[in-house]
Amino acid sequence: MNQAQAVMGAGSPWQPRILLMEDELNMAQGLQMVLQEVGYAVDLARTGRAALEKFSQKLFDLLVADLRLPDIDGMEVIKTVKEKKPEMQAIVITGYPSVASAVTAVKLGVHEYLRKPFTQDEFMAAVEGALKKKEASIEAILVESESERLIQEQEVVRVLDRASADPEFWHELMEMGSLALKDYRLSMEAKAAIASGDLNWIRKHHGGELTKEQLKFIYKRLEREAW
Repeated sequence: MNQAQAVMGAGSPWQPRILLMEDELNMAQGLQMVLQEVGYAVDLARTGRAALEKFSQKLFDLLVADLRLPDIDGMEVIKTVKEKKPEMQAIVITGYPSVASAVTAVKLGVHEYLRKPFTQDEFMAAVEGALKKKEASIEAILVESESERLIQEQEVVRVLDRASADPEFWHELMEMGSLALKDYRLSMEAKAAIASGDLNWIRKHHGGELTKEQLKFIYKRLEREAW
């Protein structure tokens, strides 16, 4: 197991990619080699514009940013990237530290502010910390997505149960379609599937088997469409 796998977890499907924005070639290549030796995928950008171009072409998880570049100030690059991708992690590396840039870095949510020269251990600790933070945010999104999926399933059942037991709601759903579902926590796609009797969608996105009673409205909706 390499160090990148150890940080992310051996079974993690996520393979982090790092963009290293540094105009001094020896420094850039040295840091790239250190990162690649432990298993990270690393791209280099020696100007701010080159970094922004790479961000438009690829997905990155971490930006390691020098501040003094030949064209755009490194902090401006971080700001631009963060505006489009707030979840992006960033580390500042600079030979010209200042209180003002450190304060700006904090405001932008930069994970670490490293003053040159720094040790390899300091650099790797910053990288690993930033990527762990990134992975934690990914896991939170996955948990939230799974929770939302379960809620969707429960809401579909609620609608179908109510339709089978409440003739007035049945009629309202049949005549008004998705408008009758405004009080349910359902996506537009789910509402459209129920209202149109899309049995394939409901079976695909519902976790378990539905009873004949629960599916009665769907079958009647399909019969009506057939006529």
